[in-house]
Amino acid sequence: MNPLSVLRDSLYFFRRHLISIAGLCLPLVIIEALCTQLLYGQLGDEASPAYGLLVGLLFYPLYSAALILYLDARSDGHEPLKRNLMARALQLWPSFALLVLLSSLLIMAGISLFILPGIWVMTNLVFAEYLLVLQGRAPIAAMRESFQMVNGHFWRILVCMLGVMAPLWLFNGLTLALLPEQVSPVLELLVNVLNSFVQLFSTVVLFRLFMLISESTPARS
Repeated sequence: MNPLSVLRDSLYFFRRHLISIAGLCLPLVIIEALCTQLLYGQLGDEASPAYGLLVGLLFYPLYSAALILYLDARSDGHEPLKRNLMARALQLWPSFALLVLLSSLLIMAGISLFILPGIWVMTNLVFAEYLLVLQGRAPIAAMRESFQMVNGHFWRILVCMLGVMAPLWLFNGLTLALLPEQVSPVLELLVNVLNSFVQLFSTVVLFRLFMLISESTPARS
């Protein structure tokens, strides 16, 4: 499992299926960004970031689950209907949202203990969403099994994560830094939507890693 090959293959897939991914996820990404912007417009700039996390908890599980299902279907050569993907994502929303909440709390707890524990937790939980969506694991079971899958592959997974997340974080920081102080709400919305959408590339990379490791790991019942 060569990290560079994983990143190259994922980038090829993302570019090839960009229109389909945008059609599937972009509407919800736009609504999420709009709701977040309106919320902070009401609460003020000093409002806690936790409010934004709560908005994300409403929408992220939907478009992320739909994207994971799309990636799985395309890996089998199928072209799924968007409405079927969204219907399944809605069914998964309660357990997916709980998983995101639990994972976020664990990662933030790790970060509060000097950054590195948070990175360790985040890396070990990278496959939890895929296990929940594709294999029907409950949130706690998905988290536990993700730790088991990462065991023996930690450093290669971390390299892949840094290889994709560092440029995305840099892109996010640059776009926000280039915004003028008196930015128009429309421009601010467009930038936030763009940053959220490109973050979906990490889902493609981690799916590729998940499939590669699953193929080399004995199936679990």
